[in-house]
Parts: sequence; structure tokens; C-alpha cells
Amino acid sequence: MQNLTVIKIGGNIVDNEQSLQLFLNIYSQIEGHKILVHGGGKLATRLATQLGLETQMVNGRRITDEQMLSVAVMVYAGLINKQITAQLQARNCDAIGLSGADAKIIQSTKRSTTPIDYGFVGDLQASDINTERVKQLIDLGLCPIFSAITADREGQLLNTNADTIASTLAVAMTNFFNVSLVYCFERKGVLQNINDENSVISIIDKISFTQLKQEGVIADGMLPKIENALAAINQGVKSVCIKQAEDLLDKNAGTTIQ
Repeated sequence: MQNLTVIKIGGNIVDNEQSLQLFLNIYSQIEGHKILVHGGGKLATRLATQLGLETQMVNGRRITDEQMLSVAVMVYAGLINKQITAQLQARNCDAIGLSGADAKIIQSTKRSTTPIDYGFVGDLQASDINTERVKQLIDLGLCPIFSAITADREGQLLNTNADTIASTLAVAMTNFFNVSLVYCFERKGVLQNINDENSVISIIDKISFTQLKQEGVIADGMLPKIENALAAINQGVKSVCIKQAEDLLDKNAGTTIQ
């Protein structure tokens, strides 16, 4: 089996032009097959404000009503996705910008309205990925760049968590590749001490995760990230790493989930 690397970047990179350019320089140097999944950052919030729309967040997740969905699609699947695609092409990386709606690659399901109605938000599992189509693109030598927009089977566009898209893509593609999943974020990895950038925990497994969670070392937004990572490992992904974008090419950097 050939290797495939699935990399997810978040708003901390997308929002910072210097960080984004540095990341794209490094990403374009990664050898072999690769997929990039990107979040939307704060640009959608800024545009919504300019349009007079109020941004509502619950548990760190955006409530996506009909107007906010239009903003998300314009920003995530439009401006950000095409900027990244164009800039990778300028670096001789043959990228193709996609949403889940393109070629029915990701057919998600609208999230239940209970206990919280998040609006037009999608949930998905590995069986929702059209793996044959993704493999066809990769076999053509293309590098898929996925935005955080999917669609359901009735053609409704849905705002979908980029971390979830990345981990679900990684799991689904294990049918064809040895898959590694990398979450790039603003710190060097999962830290033992939040105030010490050098206190990176090099390895986390299921047992140590439970202990670190009880101790409060891992909390808030890092919890679902590691839960997603452990679930991916259990479903056949070869390795999951959480690291800083500039350390992408350093195999010893960051926190490995196993």
C-alpha cells in the first residue's frame, strides 16, 4: 500500500497571512500523496459582522442559520479554498479545491435539532465519503484541498467541522492507503504545562489520555481533538500527530496519538 498524509489546518493559520504562506511552503514540499483540510477562521465572522449578521456560538461551535450558511459557503468553499489552491499551484503543487458537494465526495447528514439546534450543520461517518472518487483524483496526481462545507443527499449545503472531515477522510481512505493524519495548530503539541511551550507530551495513548483528562491537563477544545484522534487509530489510521505547522517535516516533533 502507498502512503497518504491527511493534514488539517485551522483558523490560527488561515487568519495569519505570514503563517499561511509559511505553511504552504512546507506543505508543498511533502512528498507522496496528500490531502489538505482547512477550517474557516475568523474571516466568516468578520464578513457576517459587516453584513449586519450576529454570530452565535454554543460550546465553541457556530450556529449556522440560513444567512450564516451563505457566509460560510462564500468564505470557506469560495475565497479561502481558492486562495489556498491558487497559492499551492504557484508552488508547483497540483491542487484541486473542493467542497464535499463536488462530485458527491462527502454526503453528510444534517445534525439533529436536539438538544441544541445548530442549524445547517453536517455530521458524517466514513461511509459518507466517496472513497473511489477521492482515489481517482489522487491517482491523477492531484492534491485535494477540502473546505469545511459538505452537502446532504437532498442537495442541502451544510457547515461541517473541519477536524471531523479530516479524521473521517483519514479513516475512509485506509481502504486504499497507509494513512497518517496530522492536525496542525498554534502550539508545538499537547502541553503538560500550558504556559511552557517545551513541555510537549510526546506520546498519548488511551490510558494516558484518561489520566491527563482527570488531571485537567487536557481540557476544553483539545478534548474532542484527541478523542477524534484515538477513534481514527482504532479504525485503521496508521498514525495521528498534533504539531505546529512549521514542524510539519520534523518526524520527531509534536504529540503522537497511538
